[in-house]
Amino acid sequence: MIERYTLPEMGQIWSTAHKLQTWLQVELAVCEAQAELGRIPQEALQEIRAKAAFDPARVLEIEAEVKHDVIAFLTNLNEHVGEAGRYIHLGLTSSDVLDTALALQLVASVEILQARLADLIAAIRDQARQHRYTLMIGRTHGVHAEPITFGFKLAGWLAECLRHQERLERLQEVVAVGKISGAVGTYANVPPQVEQLACARLGLKPDTVSTQVISRDRHAEYVQTLALIGSSLERFATEIRHLQRTEVLEAEEYFAPGQKGSSAMPHKRNPIKAEQLTGLARLLRGYAVSALENIPLWHERDISHSSVERVILPDASILCHYLLVNMADLVRHLQVHTGNMERNLNIYGGVIFSQQVLLALVEKGLSREEAYRLVQENAHRAWNQPGGDFRANLLADPRVMAHLSEAELQACFDPRRHLTHLDEIFARLGI
Repeated sequence: MIERYTLPEMGQIWSTAHKLQTWLQVELAVCEAQAELGRIPQEALQEIRAKAAFDPARVLEIEAEVKHDVIAFLTNLNEHVGEAGRYIHLGLTSSDVLDTALALQLVASVEILQARLADLIAAIRDQARQHRYTLMIGRTHGVHAEPITFGFKLAGWLAECLRHQERLERLQEVVAVGKISGAVGTYANVPPQVEQLACARLGLKPDTVSTQVISRDRHAEYVQTLALIGSSLERFATEIRHLQRTEVLEAEEYFAPGQKGSSAMPHKRNPIKAEQLTGLARLLRGYAVSALENIPLWHERDISHSSVERVILPDASILCHYLLVNMADLVRHLQVHTGNMERNLNIYGGVIFSQQVLLALVEKGLSREEAYRLVQENAHRAWNQPGGDFRANLLADPRVMAHLSEAELQACFDPRRHLTHLDEIFARLGI
């Protein structure tokens, strides 16, 4: 049964309720740090802990009046806390809360993406193992080149995904940064010790040097990393789309019982999931441009980045999650047609073995230029011709057979020589 994508974990992280919850986490962590340093009374901290709460609907109601989201949140928070609420947000500016809370959302998103990438890696690894020695044609420029195996193709996908795994590990550190440094970042009204203690409680590191905001190069790296992942998934999806073409049909998406491919043509089995992933990867890449344009803010801050991030960070995170879930599903249930791979491998009498014939003739003493001319002439007479047969052409060419025995020529058409180093390649990936 094909899995269906749902919005649970990633969508929840970017919900309004969860966003406000992270704001509360930051405010509480700061209050705890302030109390530890003796800047607010312990009794006030206890009251804040006991009563701190918010109502998302009430926050939106207040925001409609005051036109400021953080003030609306603090107003509602103080409605619950009462007198002790005067110690909340002490010495802070809105971006202390917004940027530090955003870091918590980004860290949680990266953790989910790591898990989904691990699912995809497992699916690719399983298929690569299964088709380690499944011969097929390798293509360059979309044209038959030399033999590979389907497992070898998948090994390349696996290596690429493992690099993305490393990128996500780095990204965890890049985005796990908070700031509690006040207006313009000088700690004028809140000392660095508060930032250190609060960030430690939240599992973050203090930003090295912040202005009123954390510099947006970190957030741009986040979106760019997701865009890179999306581009790789598009590469895989594009390959599957090609392999599913009717005249190729070496692999295709799983087609469920009762599924329909066309309202007009009952025979159709279309690569709809691969095409969908291809299109969404384009959208994901587009967000990377916006993230880069968010970096040059005016002076110590402006809010030109804010409206953009409210769209691109949730959307990019959810999109990348969606792409990973569906690509893992696609790979896991991929239908592989080994018979068609063998058929396509031997088309036109094995023209794909032309290099082996070329090398054999050079070893017999022909110049490379002369050997190339003879092999190309026979290959092109077979290429794309009804009944074209490269091997038969060579056997009938006295200029070739004057240098090679029939057994030596036959050896040139053995695809196993292309598997000589396959195990070594797989060993690099631990499979």
